[in-house]
Amino acid sequence: MILSSADTVVHDELSFKYAYNALKQGWMDQVRVILWGPTEKIAAEDEDFIEQVKLLIDSGVEVYACKSCSDNFGTSEKLAEIGIDVRYTGTFVTEMLKEGWYQLTF
Repeated sequence: MILSSADTVVHDELSFKYAYNALKQGWMDQVRVILWGPTEKIAAEDEDFIEQVKLLIDSGVEVYACKSCSDNFGTSEKLAEIGIDVRYTGTFVTEMLKEGWYQLTF
């Protein structure tokens, strides 16, 4: 799941709930959430957003952030402190798609 929208309502009402339940309810065996662009800025600044991300991580959802974007926003260190795996994601996403991963975007 790729989260790039700066609209926190989208994440509160859709993306976080789906990611959490997809794993908890067994709809999928493995769930990855990738923060891209504006979402990374929100993840470093918005306490409610941070708590939701921590809940995902604690539930077993893998959460990543694009290092290139977070470096541009100056948020790489903060995201890593939250427990987000900060890495360059272009090749990572491409490999997942080649392996047959499904992609949802919010």
